[in-house]
Amino acid sequence: MISEVQSKSPLISVIITTYNSAETLPTLFKSIKVQTYKKLEIIVVDNHSDDKTVGVSKQYTRKIWSWGPERSAQRNFGVSKSDGKYILILDSDMELQKNVISECVELAEKEQIKAIIIPERTVGQGFIQNIRKFEREMYEGDLTIELARFYSKKIFLEVGGFDERLTGPEDYDLFYRVSKKTKIGRINSYNSSKARISSSAYILHHEEGLTLTKLLQKKFYYANKGALYAEKHPELIKLQGTIIFRKSYLKNWKKFIQHPMTGLLFLGVRSLETIWAVAGFVSAVGLANFLKKLPSVFRP
Repeated sequence: MISEVQSKSPLISVIITTYNSAETLPTLFKSIKVQTYKKLEIIVVDNHSDDKTVGVSKQYTRKIWSWGPERSAQRNFGVSKSDGKYILILDSDMELQKNVISECVELAEKEQIKAIIIPERTVGQGFIQNIRKFEREMYEGDLTIELARFYSKKIFLEVGGFDERLTGPEDYDLFYRVSKKTKIGRINSYNSSKARISSSAYILHHEEGLTLTKLLQKKFYYANKGALYAEKHPELIKLQGTIIFRKSYLKNWKKFIQHPMTGLLFLGVRSLETIWAVAGFVSAVGLANFLKKLPSVFRP
């Protein structure tokens, strides 16, 4: 049975950025094809891959472009090629549960919401994957960490899209700027008793290939590239930058008691990530500037 919202069928533009993503793309494409909401266009913006990414993409869409140099520029370019009323920004290692887009459209159309958070989960087996699952579960409902991936194209263009000077925290930068202009919605939300309203509208992150080494390298790279983000939003760094002292961990203290070994390993990994992030930041701004900015992070 087609809902009233579905019958109106605003076009949704799904923007996917890729780089050597041939292995993960089929899972994402298949999950898009089985969405309960059907009026979609898939736009792939590839950063000059040297594997079979483009060939895999051609099996699912004709709207494929090569663009760079980084993810922010790719995403803005993809939106410039889109025809949808709404855009959904995805990474190539994601998978959508079947009701993600339909719930976003229903909330956007009925409540006139222009930016919508879709809760996310980590999938995969292994040491780092278990740590990531443990961590991501604590962020559900935390609006200082969660961010929107579904936007009206109008609000996206109104704020100027992604800041192409940023790589890594560009999602948070866009979300923060949009949040100052419009109400934020969230699908698959919690009611007052913390009971899930829905269980089939998550974005799943496939992190099977993630190792501790890759995780730390990524943290260094994003911290190095994200120095400008700290300059733009020092108030957010107090909430997000102190990654081993986030309020979500205190709010979810019971998880650490219920899973003590995982909790200890998680804190150990987060401590290592903090060291690598600091190193990346220092490499970008210099030690003197880092020490100058450090007191403001911890100041109430």
